Amino acid sequence: MSAVPVSCVISSFNKREHLLANLRAIAEQRAQPAEVIVVDNASSDGTEAAVRAEFPDVKLIVMPHSRFGACETFNLGFKAATQEFVAILDDDVVLPPDWIERLLLRFAREPATTALITTLVIEPDMPDAYLARADVREERYLCTFRGCGSLARRAALEQAGWYDERIFIYGNERDLATRLLDLGWRVLLHPDVVTFHATPFGLKAGKRSLYYHVRNFWIYAFKHCAWSDVAKVAWKLARKALVGGTARQSTDRDAGAAAAEATGTIGLNESLQQTPGGKWIAVKATLNACLNLPYCLARRRVCRAPDFRLPVH
Repeated sequence: MSAVPVSCVISSFNKREHLLANLRAIAEQRAQPAEVIVVDNASSDGTEAAVRAEFPDVKLIVMPHSRFGACETFNLGFKAATQEFVAILDDDVVLPPDWIERLLLRFAREPATTALITTLVIEPDMPDAYLARADVREERYLCTFRGCGSLARRAALEQAGWYDERIFIYGNERDLATRLLDLGWRVLLHPDVVTFHATPFGLKAGKRSLYYHVRNFWIYAFKHCAWSDVAKVAWKLARKALVGGTARQSTDRDAGAAAAEATGTIGLNESLQQTPGGKWIAVKATLNACLNLPYCLARRRVCRAPDFRLPVH
């Protein structure tokens, strides 16, 4: 069976067993990718040896230390990719055997301006009400994508300038998608294809996650949003932080927004309230984003694309 023009790119850190399950699922694809690239962020759990032993054909890039962000490691994989299409995959996903085949068939029916097709991602603790929403289940064009399970044209990623490495981790997909929209590309949600993701639904818990989600939202907003929208979002976030509510109510409100568009911000209220010192962390993250304002202004281009929407409602 001849390989299809797809490079699978996976960024990994200390998730050996998840990564091996991922690679086994890729090996079972009905349409076999021409190459699989794993960028390992200097894992300490034996990832490198395990991949070399079981998957000697995988292109394994091992970082010299573990302080690189996901944006940097993914970018190395994107730049190493040689095929027309790039599968953007987290290390802890498992793909159904027809994942690549069906996404390529969907691309064949799309205009040349479609840069990326993102899938329906199934995660632990995902509310049934979320999965039942029409905006999650219906095919349509979006202003963001799931970086754990999408297929993209490599040329579009390169034209847009890959992930912004200043973002480091979290929120990088929305920023890249906005730059794609600015260039005239489109991002399609194709929920008939599913990606199984082991990471629980919503924002990852912890101080680090909260800090980068808040910081990177502002970096994205400073680069791409009208100042009037930046002010509106600042007021809404401030009210959420001050008024609060129960964690369950907060999550319900977040998921009650246009869910597929709000991916990456669902659970922010809950994280603010449950993380020790969460409000102070959000303040520090906002101040750091302000320090990055010269960087953002140098790259500022307000997105006017029809598919563009703010993630906070």
